[in-house]
Amino acid sequence: MSKIEYGRTRPTDDDIRAYCAHADADDQQSELLAVLHNIDSAYLEWRRALGSGIKHRQQQYLKLETEATFIRNYQPQIIPGLLQTADYAEAKLRRAAEFHGISTDVDSGVSKRLERQQILYRRKYRCHFLMGEQSLRTTVGGNGVMIGQLDRLSSMIGMPRVTLGIVPAESEALVVASNFAMYDNRLVLVEGVSAELRITQPREIALYGRAFDTLARQSVTGDAARELIGTILESRRRG
Repeated sequence: MSKIEYGRTRPTDDDIRAYCAHADADDQQSELLAVLHNIDSAYLEWRRALGSGIKHRQQQYLKLETEATFIRNYQPQIIPGLLQTADYAEAKLRRAAEFHGISTDVDSGVSKRLERQQILYRRKYRCHFLMGEQSLRTTVGGNGVMIGQLDRLSSMIGMPRVTLGIVPAESEALVVASNFAMYDNRLVLVEGVSAELRITQPREIALYGRAFDTLARQSVTGDAARELIGTILESRRRG
């Protein structure tokens, strides 16, 4: 029991049942078991998530996206997947596979990621993307890949039902957050180094919504965003 109390090991279903019996808390057993199972489903290691292939993982994202009507995505350092060019996506997914030591289907994963982008052109959906300025400057796949990616971003500004905002580098740090995606107000996905976290508790989702709104107020959009992208693009073209 001490290992569980000090967080050195996770409780099992039998541990929960034994605790409830010992504490005369049988009425709490079903709730505690539900919490334990929710923790299991909320934390997904990347090696396990990618073990069935990148294409399969991209298909899971596609299902989440098509079930939502409003998608919000914040990326402080990387271009969001739904906005990536094929070359950028290929470089990013290949690096991810190498980092986690997985030999997998990068090419078919890229194709499925590009298929996901069809959601941007369908009337049913609204998408709001926020990127840190660093995401425009972080090199993925080399300078030529970045030039193509920045060109694409610039062309997407003003698309119907798509909002693209950039949080300038000199903005005050009102929210310190890693990347996350929100699907309506029912689910948030947070990507960590080793795993992805699924958040479904309404009070936590509300905090992420508040964080997103704060970052959105700091972002530049429209012509100001296009100008910022253009400045970085010209710098890359000059080499």
